Amino acid sequence: MVAAEQTPILSITTLTSNDAAQARLSLQSSLTSDLQSDASPVKAEPGECNISDKQPQEKCEPSGQEDQDEANGLRITSLFAVLPVYGPPTAARKVQYLLFRCISSILSLLFLLSIVLASMITSIPAIIHKAFFTCTLRNYDEKRLFYEEERRRADTRRAKERSWKRRMSCGTDPVDQEDLAQRYQPTEGGHDLIVNDVAYYARRVGLDVEKIKVKTEDGFLIDLWHVYDPSEYTSAEESAPNRRRVFQESKMRRRNPDAKRKAPVLLLHGLLQSSGAYCCGDDESMAFWLCKAGYDVWLGNNRCGLEPRHEVLRASDPRMWCWNLTHMGVFDLSALIDRVLADTGFPKLGLVCHSQGTAQTFVALAKEQRPELGDKISVFCALAPAVYAGPLIKNTYFRFVRLLSPTMFRCVFGIHGFIPFMMQMHGLVPPRLYGWLGYKVFSYLFGWTDGRWDRGLRDRFFQFAPVHVSAETMRWWLGGDGFAKHKCVLATRETVRGEDKLDQQDAHGDAQGTLRVQTKEDMELRRLYGRGATAWYDERVPPMALWVCEKDELVDGRKLLRRFGNGREPHVKLVHSKVVDGYEHLDVLWAMDAVDQVFVEVREVLWKTWTSREECIVPDGCEGVAEWQPAVAQSTTQQYIPKA
Repeated sequence: MVAAEQTPILSITTLTSNDAAQARLSLQSSLTSDLQSDASPVKAEPGECNISDKQPQEKCEPSGQEDQDEANGLRITSLFAVLPVYGPPTAARKVQYLLFRCISSILSLLFLLSIVLASMITSIPAIIHKAFFTCTLRNYDEKRLFYEEERRRADTRRAKERSWKRRMSCGTDPVDQEDLAQRYQPTEGGHDLIVNDVAYYARRVGLDVEKIKVKTEDGFLIDLWHVYDPSEYTSAEESAPNRRRVFQESKMRRRNPDAKRKAPVLLLHGLLQSSGAYCCGDDESMAFWLCKAGYDVWLGNNRCGLEPRHEVLRASDPRMWCWNLTHMGVFDLSALIDRVLADTGFPKLGLVCHSQGTAQTFVALAKEQRPELGDKISVFCALAPAVYAGPLIKNTYFRFVRLLSPTMFRCVFGIHGFIPFMMQMHGLVPPRLYGWLGYKVFSYLFGWTDGRWDRGLRDRFFQFAPVHVSAETMRWWLGGDGFAKHKCVLATRETVRGEDKLDQQDAHGDAQGTLRVQTKEDMELRRLYGRGATAWYDERVPPMALWVCEKDELVDGRKLLRRFGNGREPHVKLVHSKVVDGYEHLDVLWAMDAVDQVFVEVREVLWKTWTSREECIVPDGCEGVAEWQPAVAQSTTQQYIPKA
């Protein structure tokens, strides 16, 4: 069921009380002295929200906005600056907004072209190296980690393509005996069209996808995709042709309502992606793999995404783009969860998120945001959890963005979507070229490689990225007053520095086997940043499981594991934690060995924490998986504290 309707006003209040914040001021003077070297020179401009200084009528009214935000349940913290407030689009403002979009489009396009050019230049050595191998009659790709498996999968795809063409050339549509033995019969095949359509790729593996629109509390219409086995469902029109159609109503009905159901699982994507990222690896895609394993798989997408839609606002209205990470967690995630539970009839679901999807979930579950969501989640599986920043945040391009003031950022990147030219080119550039360019640019910016991916599918991977995201969201991730400054989604850099200092003292004392003499400053440090003093979650937080990528430089998952392991979150219970050797940020989704390294474990964690076992079929491979016992898990998993 879609979350209860509220006034569609956007806003956010402090994760820590004013008393605690004031108490920390005396101690922060000693902690901030060593922070000045990496502090951004960006000046805080809480009142800045004009389109230009010549338009005083656009002035922000943060106090009134904050009051509305309090009533709306979305709380503002020092980590999330007050968003600008824009008035109704009068004729003068429409002209102003159009002019602003034109200027920012040119500047952001120049920024994008500089990145593309830099990525091309940095690719020259690899191109020369590969050309040298070719000239010397050697295979450059033989050194790839999964080269033989890549060849085998490529041969399999070619064989399936030939088989499909033979079937389509015969009017009787003959089926091989081998095909008859398959449970899932593909309804699409042949040459890969490389399209931005999850349903197309689902049909290629014998599944299908229903696309549903879900309305958030603040009026956004977001996409929810249901992956299902066509043999288990029939359309609502067939079963009830005269039934009145409702906007939120699903068109699919189970063929056998009395049969045992499948446990529902909601998957959520990362930054600049859609949940199609879970569907582009054929049978080795996480969404399709979990569906065939016996789960009821749902794919959630954040606001705007592939198609920006709002029940009132238009995409040309800057008010439609005044949102950031917190809105995606508090509003989008809540609406998606409620809709899945309404359709399935279960009180809980399993939640699997990647990267930014984990960040918005960690924020939404915080005790000052929407901790009640924890009662609807059986387990939260975080892949490449994005809570603490990795060393890549010091990248030259990211530093440039961090140096921009809020006004300059909006001049360069606009007050609407972030570099919309990227999405506009998606329909103009040939898909293989678009996929190749997408990989080169993202690889250059984020340091990813395709060393563990199936290179034959790489162009397909980047058909689902990038997507529409607000410029304000990117300003929070990369700007001088958000994540890039604090390097954490739920704590200020002063708090993080205080916790780190205390952890270092404790680690030093444990190593020496002696007790350190406690000074007044030490006692104050322990009072403010001791175990549990800065906890983000209360007793409503769901069980968690973390898969951290060893070579992930975009986020620091080990630091989050240390936080959970040293008792800073007394209410968090870790069902499972793993640092995956050799993995980079996207390998948890696309690596050729991700099934063995990640998917199998996710399947087991989802089932061991599922409380409605009697009502559901047992997923394949989980027949002997015992039900999770919180006390045992707490004593066995939270002792693991990885080294920095």
